[in-house]
Amino acid sequence: MQRNSFIVVLILLIFFVISFLTNILGPIIPDIVKSFDLSLGLAGFLPFAFFVAYGVMSIPAGLMVEKYGEKRILIAAFVLAFLGAQLFALIPGFSIALLSLFLIGIGMAMLQVVINPLLRVAGGEEKFAFFSVLAQLFFGAASFLSPLLYSYLVLNVHSGSSGFLIETLNSLVPENLKWVSLYWVFAVIALLMVLVIALVRFPKVELREDERMDVGKSFSELSSNRTVWLFFLGIFAYVGTEQGIANWISQFLQTYHGVDPATTGASVISYFWGLLTIGCFLGLALLKLMDSRKVLAFFTCGAIVALLTALFGSKELALVGFPLAGFFASVMYSVIFSLALNSVPKHHGTFSGILCAGISGGAVVPLIVGGLGELVGLRLAMVFLLIPLGYIFSISIWAKPLVNNETVTSVKELFKMS
Repeated sequence: MQRNSFIVVLILLIFFVISFLTNILGPIIPDIVKSFDLSLGLAGFLPFAFFVAYGVMSIPAGLMVEKYGEKRILIAAFVLAFLGAQLFALIPGFSIALLSLFLIGIGMAMLQVVINPLLRVAGGEEKFAFFSVLAQLFFGAASFLSPLLYSYLVLNVHSGSSGFLIETLNSLVPENLKWVSLYWVFAVIALLMVLVIALVRFPKVELREDERMDVGKSFSELSSNRTVWLFFLGIFAYVGTEQGIANWISQFLQTYHGVDPATTGASVISYFWGLLTIGCFLGLALLKLMDSRKVLAFFTCGAIVALLTALFGSKELALVGFPLAGFFASVMYSVIFSLALNSVPKHHGTFSGILCAGISGGAVVPLIVGGLGELVGLRLAMVFLLIPLGYIFSISIWAKPLVNNETVTSVKELFKMS
């Protein structure tokens, strides 16, 4: 079919927006805690409300795409994101925040299901790998930039600064809740995405067999396979670790090192996501040289060392250790996902839906960290993250894929055989 460069650009923009809305929780948690006088345990329900939506919506969204089509689902997803952001912007409060984050999470889960098959069709199968990596770059760029936008808004709203954006937000945002200005920006972005998508003509997507989701026979076969659930726990553990670090960095630095969440705290989170993106490219290179299980083991050990350094080192070590933990976490998701799909011979579409439901780990692990923080303090609570990291390391030992990742060595051996 004819390739559609405009649709590719739109999908890359959607990746950017997903990340922009998803990974802002970490920087603003200290503000939410202070504004609504929350305990760490209650604050843990904020990422829970967002990421539990993935567990609820990942598989239903796959079925909805086949019934209603990509365009309708994309519009519905951004409408939900708009409603969630607008609701919180108009009625800021803890209970409203939970509902708002759940609605936005539902929308983001729906988007995740649509965009990969759409990217394959619009960009061409032969370029799908390239565009997938490019999409990851856009995703990482948004995660890097969103904390910087938070800093800009908090430092400029109700501060005497001029400009159309700041003056508009001054009239909309309470002076004691300057961070709520982010949700006005999110609402506008989501609404603009609805308008853009409504005007665009989308190509017809014929799902391949390995992209289809079946909750009947395929799900029954997979659910009886122990390996499927072990890899589900792998994705659960990774996203839980990623969000467990990212969501508590700023609060940790404020509590133990007196760091300002709006400036240095936001910068550290920005670097966390920035190095996570850079690490993806190093990981891609290493996967051409080494078995993916060895890469996973090496990066997991690096993440453990970086996390412990950040938690128990000085302020200076913490400012470096947390971003390095992001760097070492970079390859985990893609390696676990590929090992998982390469470990079953069929039903990859349904299996992908099960694995995506594992993103709900981002709901549970930060909640556990927050609850433990009430009992033993945030520093020791974050040591809990060694448990999911240990599980991820175990995958490098017990995973036995039917197909190993192609390396330079394996290609040379193939040529020798031929």
